[in-house]
Amino acid sequence: MLFPTFYNICFSALRPYVTLKVCQLCAVDFTLKYLLTPLIDGMRGAGWQVTAVCGDEGGVASLRARGYAIATVAISRGFNPFRHAVSLLRLIALFRREKFDVVHTHTPVAALLGRIAARAARVPLIVYTAHGFYFHEQMKPLPKAVFSFLEWLGGRCTDLLFTQSQEDAQTAVAQGFMPADRVMAIGNGVDIARFNPQAAKPRSAMRDELGIPLDAVVIGMIGRMVAEKGYGEFFSAAAAVAKQAPQAWFLVIGGHLASERDAGIDAQLERAQAELGARLILTGMRNDVPDLCAAMDVFTLPSYREGMPRSIIEAMHMGLPVVATDIRGSREEVVKEETGLLVPTRDALALQQAFARLVGDAALRARMGAAGRARAIELYDEAKVVARQIAAIEAHLSPALRTKAAAA
Repeated sequence: MLFPTFYNICFSALRPYVTLKVCQLCAVDFTLKYLLTPLIDGMRGAGWQVTAVCGDEGGVASLRARGYAIATVAISRGFNPFRHAVSLLRLIALFRREKFDVVHTHTPVAALLGRIAARAARVPLIVYTAHGFYFHEQMKPLPKAVFSFLEWLGGRCTDLLFTQSQEDAQTAVAQGFMPADRVMAIGNGVDIARFNPQAAKPRSAMRDELGIPLDAVVIGMIGRMVAEKGYGEFFSAAAAVAKQAPQAWFLVIGGHLASERDAGIDAQLERAQAELGARLILTGMRNDVPDLCAAMDVFTLPSYREGMPRSIIEAMHMGLPVVATDIRGSREEVVKEETGLLVPTRDALALQQAFARLVGDAALRARMGAAGRARAIELYDEAKVVARQIAAIEAHLSPALRTKAAAA
């Protein structure tokens, strides 16, 4: 037993020098839990040492209990220069102390601060995943120009840019954020074994648990409860459809984050609850999304901006037709009139009409749902997306770091 113990002690001491050290940075633990753990798992499976850095909104302890190494740095998601300066200094100190080989950043504010800090700390490789640029086509010219400039500025501290949608990759090159040879559209995906209709809880059991009649037509939505996800339009359209279609029920999976409470949505939710009563079900945050999708007939995401929304991919894998807004990412996933319907942003009437059409046509729902599942199986496999990122990062490492990654 002495030799293995001695070996383990020596390896632990030498690990920073023989194992690629990677930082995964995002603003809050919600993003870490729901978006980044598969990537971290893939990197750890490759032998890399991964530390996550994020703010703690109550989820860090449970993630640490699952074996994830996490350092906490509070990162404001608003526009507070003083708080951002404090976060920047803390990140620089952390990066210098940990001597990461790669810093991989996510979410707009954390990504900008993290890349600047990583450059100041002389991190060898700085990677940024744009999960959807903050600016979008409906944004007013001045704020759009400001956010575009910030992306350009961040690009000066970036070695490799991943986008989830092809459209964002094209935008990044066209606007000069990064040269084309350092921009890669990686796509998005989910665990295809988990998001499988055959593996989900029986529809009847799930509906019984939720209190939904078996003959109801359920329109579901998943997402943080904020205005930019289109909840206002969703509630308005739901109330209108419910008056004409008594079989229509509505299921919302998600809730508020402590850092982004939206009073306007709270008021709209109260009105919707008063109008819809028991036909509007709010589950809050849940981990059994495949089972909840099995209780739905239609999925919707009327968001104002996205990168490559995972919730739509989840719904497609579960065989659901999708009603989404005609925005980047969503329109790449949803084939109009084949796997779902696309509507303009902020248009409650168009959303209502799309809901009504699908509620009233079971054959159309079945056809679109089957086509969507086939498309998802072909294009949206999480394991392939993770492997794509690891391979791209390895390809952009220096020769010395590439040898270190290979040794791991």
